[in-house]
Amino acid sequence: MTTTLADGEWHRLHPASPLLRGGIFIVAVLGFIIANLRERLIDVFFGVPRYGGDPIDAILERGAVGWALLAVAVVLLLILAVFYLSWRMHTFRVTAEVVEVRSGMLFRSNRRARLDRIQGVNIVRPFIPRLIGAAKLEVSVAGQDANVQLAYLGSALADQLRRDILRLASGLRQQAVPVPEAALAPDVALAPDVALAPAAGAGLGPEPVYAPAAAFSVADRARDFFAPELDPDAAPPESVVRIPLGRLIGSVVCSGFTVFVVLAGIALIVSVTAGGSDWLFVAFIPTLIAGVSFYFTRVTKSLRYSIAGTPDGVRVGFGLLTTSNETLPPGRIHAIGVSQPLLWRPFGWWQVRINTAGHSSTKGAAGEANTTTLPVGTLADVARVLELILPGFDSAEQQTLIERGLRSKGGDDGFTNAPRRAAWLHPFSWRRTGYTVSDGIALLRRGVIARELVLVPLARLQSVAISQGPVTRMLRLGSARLHTVAGPVSAYLGVVDAAEALVFFDRIASGAVSSAQADTSHHWNQPHQDQPNVERPHQDHPAWYPTNGVTE
Repeated sequence: MTTTLADGEWHRLHPASPLLRGGIFIVAVLGFIIANLRERLIDVFFGVPRYGGDPIDAILERGAVGWALLAVAVVLLLILAVFYLSWRMHTFRVTAEVVEVRSGMLFRSNRRARLDRIQGVNIVRPFIPRLIGAAKLEVSVAGQDANVQLAYLGSALADQLRRDILRLASGLRQQAVPVPEAALAPDVALAPDVALAPAAGAGLGPEPVYAPAAAFSVADRARDFFAPELDPDAAPPESVVRIPLGRLIGSVVCSGFTVFVVLAGIALIVSVTAGGSDWLFVAFIPTLIAGVSFYFTRVTKSLRYSIAGTPDGVRVGFGLLTTSNETLPPGRIHAIGVSQPLLWRPFGWWQVRINTAGHSSTKGAAGEANTTTLPVGTLADVARVLELILPGFDSAEQQTLIERGLRSKGGDDGFTNAPRRAAWLHPFSWRRTGYTVSDGIALLRRGVIARELVLVPLARLQSVAISQGPVTRMLRLGSARLHTVAGPVSAYLGVVDAAEALVFFDRIASGAVSSAQADTSHHWNQPHQDQPNVERPHQDHPAWYPTNGVTE
């Protein structure tokens, strides 16, 4: 019988998982062997005579060829046995409440991630696993070090499991649904369950099973490599945002690292022409190599970038050889920061970053943190990304507020700005320092050299604080901060009128309470009470009570 992997039963990972996870160990062993056989290899490929010291020569001289082959066979068998036991002892299951993973041979580990605490589901396809049609699925959960990884699954099975996990996390709880054979690629159709011998420490219940791929198809693997990162049927074309190659390269070149390299190069040239030693050029070579690697990594990791809205949330995908795509469910984003470095201003480019309660271990586009949602985009791209991240916050008035928050120099523009006396503390940016609140979203504007606009959904707000030091008290000023989960976006105002700070505090605090009471975005697919065959979570259900998201 064919079922989804979210049927509540224990399942095993892809049989090649131990080999893929232990790839570094295999490379280290091969490197050791090659290093010890370097003279023989040089003789074979370049015809250079050997000078002794080769381990094979010593084995032949002592007549220990048989023993050497036996030792190699024993080592190989031990490696295979360890890999096999590691695979058998690593099982997982997805129930209506949790994603649970058990692993370990000597030291057992049990990780449980609550579905109602899920912040995103990330699927990564490294280059080597892509060759055999495997992918790593990471469930990002609120809490410190609370993520759960399934490395590795069949590529199509990983996609199907992500849909099931997000369906369950959305509040649409129902019985496991059979997977249509037509929905899967021909080489990854689910096979009948195969009974395996009991694994030590596996616990009670049915034996875990694995549904292997039917066959390895070179044509299908090639099609996967050249297929777009985002399925054209997964989202409306008008909601998809992409990064042109020229803009991507330009954004990397116009970065702070480029300024550092240029200044270092100028200092090097001046030093050498002024009579410095030539060894400075040699010392500069590692910096040059690091610079080339930096640019290459940032460009290749952002190729084929796309962000779009899907029924399960915002889908962000990128990568050329190693691909990654993450789905951020609605209601999981706690703060959004839109910024523009000074070097990007002539081109009108912006960057969007977010704060979420879960932090993925996988790097995002351009090799930056996974919280970078849009590495570089125009004002129109930013508007479409904000529509995806903040659904419903797209009226003409709200779009005008966003544009003014990004580009306005201050004044009567819908924002409550800092008074003129704030110029004593912020002589350049006091005009742009201000805030406003619209439809449960707080907008904080600041910065004149590097412009920044921060948007905070009040339903996700942790707390609000205002403060006043001796200098600001003398100037009748204060500062304000909105506390969200940790991340790259800081929601604060460096200066605000002292009387306005009290208004800010009351407005934000009351807005946060009313927004949290009315918010239902965390159950974006929850049906009505009268819909049949659907279980709705009750207030007394354990899923309603917060925990750290993982137990071990």
